[in-house]
Amino acid sequence: MSKKILFTASVAGHFKAFHLPYLKWFQEQGFETHIACNETTAMKLPFVDKTWNIDFARNPFSLNNIRALRQLKEIIDRENYTLVNCHTPTASVVTRLACIKARKNGTILIYTAHGFHFYKGAPFIYWALFFPVEILLAKISDAVITINTEDYLLIKKYGAKNTDYYLIPGIGVDKSSFYPVSLATKTALRKEKKFPLDKKILIYAAEFIPRKNHQFIIDSVSKYREMFTSTVILFAGNGRDEESLKKYAESLKVNHIIKFIGFRRDIHEIYKLADIGISTSKQEGLGLNLVEEMMCGLPLIASEDRGHKEIIDHNLNGFLYPQNNKKSFSEAVHKLNTDSNLYSTFSENGILKAEKFELSSSLKAVTNIYKNYL
Repeated sequence: MSKKILFTASVAGHFKAFHLPYLKWFQEQGFETHIACNETTAMKLPFVDKTWNIDFARNPFSLNNIRALRQLKEIIDRENYTLVNCHTPTASVVTRLACIKARKNGTILIYTAHGFHFYKGAPFIYWALFFPVEILLAKISDAVITINTEDYLLIKKYGAKNTDYYLIPGIGVDKSSFYPVSLATKTALRKEKKFPLDKKILIYAAEFIPRKNHQFIIDSVSKYREMFTSTVILFAGNGRDEESLKKYAESLKVNHIIKFIGFRRDIHEIYKLADIGISTSKQEGLGLNLVEEMMCGLPLIASEDRGHKEIIDHNLNGFLYPQNNKKSFSEAVHKLNTDSNLYSTFSENGILKAEKFELSSSLKAVTNIYKNYL
């Protein structure tokens, strides 16, 4: 009988973005690899032997998740998996419930938490809804993997004592695409992509949703215009709030500073032509875009957050500013734009710090966890 593993997540794009190296590793160990996600016509992915279409809904209160539970339970009970690794919040709840019987028959169940919905500073309703669920589900999991210290310490303290808890340096960034370039190359990239040569370029790569807090940047630029006179800020991405944010930037007359450049398949080159990486997110499990930017030699400016704190050592490779503090954010931008020595120090320190999050480091950490159970 062949050895099989199953990865679950809400959408196939999650596997493509984060998990192909891990699925490849399982195939190299002789496993048949399956994934389960909500895709009517799931993309064909490398290192995947079988894709199951499950009606996961991202809304945890959707009745579709009841149907998803029945669908997934039938597959898990039939396929006799050696190991199941679940990802993304709602899909992971459904998966862990679907695995109750399978665990009794020997299936190993691991949950990788890419950032709990409850965290320091989170709304009370998040704690009331999600914290009890995670504590209960920890009891029916063999292991919980976390990607930031705050999540790790929290679940280890309050989770089930018979469950194992791990902290890993994220799921890894492939540095073959992200690396520093010379000033000549940076200039050539700017010319090629028609970005200004005489401005400091900041990059924020994020989906246009409230959690990413783009409006904070627009408001900061509007309030402290004098600190952004030599600056262009690129918003890379798409999302439901994109058009309303464009109109808002225009209404405040800052659209000559803030440029919306859409979803980019050349984001690795955008990082290389930029000067500073920024994130104003209200909360992140980690923040891989910042890691990618750091690998390209960019100093970082980000909001104080559990994920950002894993990446940024304040005053060493970047600045952390208090959430929603426009003055601190604007001063950090101005300081890096005007202090070349500080800029160089942050850049060099960041390149060294980024090694911690490189794919080979994460792959070794995660596969060592798998080996504990296989």
